[in-house]
Amino acid sequence: MRHHKLALCKEHYLEWIPAQTARFIKKYWMFGPDERVLVAVSGGKDSLSLWDILWRLGYQVDGLYLGLGIDGEAGYSTESHRLTEKFAIERGLKLHVVDIQQEYGASIPMLAEKSRRGQGRPCSVCGVAKRHEMNRIARDFGYDVLATGHNLDDEVAVLFANSLAWSVDLLRRQEPVLHESDGLARKVKPLCRFYEKEMAAYALLRGIEYIYEECPFAIGSTSIYYKEMLNRLESDRPGAKLAYYVKFLESKKNGMFSPPTSQEFILTPCPQCGQPTSADGLCSFCKIVRKT
Repeated sequence: MRHHKLALCKEHYLEWIPAQTARFIKKYWMFGPDERVLVAVSGGKDSLSLWDILWRLGYQVDGLYLGLGIDGEAGYSTESHRLTEKFAIERGLKLHVVDIQQEYGASIPMLAEKSRRGQGRPCSVCGVAKRHEMNRIARDFGYDVLATGHNLDDEVAVLFANSLAWSVDLLRRQEPVLHESDGLARKVKPLCRFYEKEMAAYALLRGIEYIYEECPFAIGSTSIYYKEMLNRLESDRPGAKLAYYVKFLESKKNGMFSPPTSQEFILTPCPQCGQPTSADGLCSFCKIVRKT
């Protein structure tokens, strides 16, 4: 790991990753040992590795898998569900499964066809649906915190995109922790300072079987384009991505992008699902479902 000026054998690497994760959880005040954690798992290396790490660290942690109905030729959703179930059974862990089509009568591609958000790609609809369902399950089953497997490459790609557009509201919200408020679960990203390659190495060394294929709708996406650009920068300047992200968080802590005191979002319960929304009337997800 050139960015850390560090080389580790298998044994010490598998000790180092959980130790660093525990350090980040404490550093950013994500959650305590007595809190119940729900991990959103997709069948990929990052989310399954996160679940494994938190389990090894002794946290009260369960999983949530969302069946999105995105299959195509490779059977993406079917395979990711199989691998997630396999992971949970092998470790005796509890897994909540929500099938979007069974729950709401339409898969993500079907919802996208009916929504202006989904024109061209269903990614926007998918994001709305996942946020809605993750928060619903965390709320309904009494979890204190919702954890996702976003790694450093994910966070830096988003940061780069938002910086290019100077999307100040989005930059304000980009944090390792989004605190709970008005019916919204606390959301945390314990892997936010690990490179994608580091998590891939952890999964392989731990023998975690995960889905290698990207979501078929992600091919050609802007986020992958930005990741490739940033990887070239990282190759020439090891540690550039980590420094970019850490300095951003430090700048925010020192007052950059502080929310203006005159602007506060007022959240009200959605009249259909009861989840908080800033919209006047139905939340974004219920509006999408209503169109099907």
